[in-house]
Amino acid sequence: MASRRKILIVSDPGQGNINPSLRLANCLLKIGVEVTICTSVYGVKHIKKETIPQGLTIAPFFDGHDNGKQPTTTLQQVVLDFGSNGSRAVAELLSSATAAGKPFDYVVYTVLLAWVAKVANAHGVKSALFWGQPAIILQIYYYYFNGYEDLINGCKDNPTLQINLPGLPSLTTADLPSFLSPSRPEEHDFFLQIAKDHIEVLKIFPKILVNIFNELESESIKAIDKFEYIPIGPLVPLDRKDTLDNSVGQWLNTQPKSSVVYVSFGTLAVLSMEQVEEIGSGLLKSGRPFLWVIRDGEQARKLSKIDVLKKQGMIVNWCSQVAVLSHEATGCFLTHGGWNSTLEALVAGVPKVVFPQWSDQGTNAKLIKDVWKTGVRVEARKEDGIVEGKEIERCVELVMAGDREMRRNAEKWKDLAREALKDGGSSAINLQAFLNDA
Repeated sequence: MASRRKILIVSDPGQGNINPSLRLANCLLKIGVEVTICTSVYGVKHIKKETIPQGLTIAPFFDGHDNGKQPTTTLQQVVLDFGSNGSRAVAELLSSATAAGKPFDYVVYTVLLAWVAKVANAHGVKSALFWGQPAIILQIYYYYFNGYEDLINGCKDNPTLQINLPGLPSLTTADLPSFLSPSRPEEHDFFLQIAKDHIEVLKIFPKILVNIFNELESESIKAIDKFEYIPIGPLVPLDRKDTLDNSVGQWLNTQPKSSVVYVSFGTLAVLSMEQVEEIGSGLLKSGRPFLWVIRDGEQARKLSKIDVLKKQGMIVNWCSQVAVLSHEATGCFLTHGGWNSTLEALVAGVPKVVFPQWSDQGTNAKLIKDVWKTGVRVEARKEDGIVEGKEIERCVELVMAGDREMRRNAEKWKDLAREALKDGGSSAINLQAFLNDA
């Protein structure tokens, strides 16, 4: 029975992994599973209390970076320290649980943490990867490390060449994960090794809980038969209108239906002041009301047209994204295209203007624009990568006043996503089947 199951979720501390891990934990708790989440002290400190499911056990460990990455520390060092300290913490959790006569049945781990599968195996516990990106990303990495590296690298000097990988839509270099890009920062080189580690581990322990639903990537999840994909998403809370800040909620309530452009670039994206000015220029040119999240207060204050912008829209440093996307006034989402944001917009039925920054976001933009047809992708200046205000305006207008098919597609995917999440829906059935196997 599922009520006897005990699962340990080991999560990378970034919000892009912690938040879906908490949502997965909530799903498991609701069907009687005992769940513990293990992550760093830094990760725990940044969990919002209202997102912690009742009954969840949290097991933090010290990774030497309790205040997050510092300017003097490389990203690689942070990841390595998390792995070395996390390995000991996970091993201790598994050992102590077994010694107490209450062993874990399964260990689930997020992206960046392939080492968890090895620790679990050393303690005789099954493991599964919880992949918080679309399945196509993992497929691309698999092909890159298994015979297609020359094909992919051979297209890097010609951005228009088509990259055809078995079972996947046709891609160009702009559609690949940024860690395969020739222009990636040197500091990101180690991410390729992490991706390779994931692929090698999955050849031994092939189960993958993936934050999609069956219909969303029906072809991609069949492309590689060595992997066992289990779609259990989209892990998104539904219709959270009650969590809106009073000022944001009151302002949205005064706006006509589907009239507001919501702008947010997640927790990690860092935009130059020039780029922020161009976004502001594009929003003003569109003439449409907007809700713009700018986390850097100093950057917001430096905007040259801040007074005019505040007359046309609203600028905040944070708001509940799920609640904003669920509000009937929201008509368009200008986004970096992170996977959590992509799913939240999809479940809300909001079409998107995608402005990808790094990692999986270029691939997500490809899916949004060409596969699901629920949005458009901005085009940057070739010389410096800046997206001009007139391009922002063009894309916003395409979504808000252009192709009606785009909005119909957004509604279609919204309905399919919500159907998968229902009791008896495909994702609920898949999660229960995973537990039965555990």
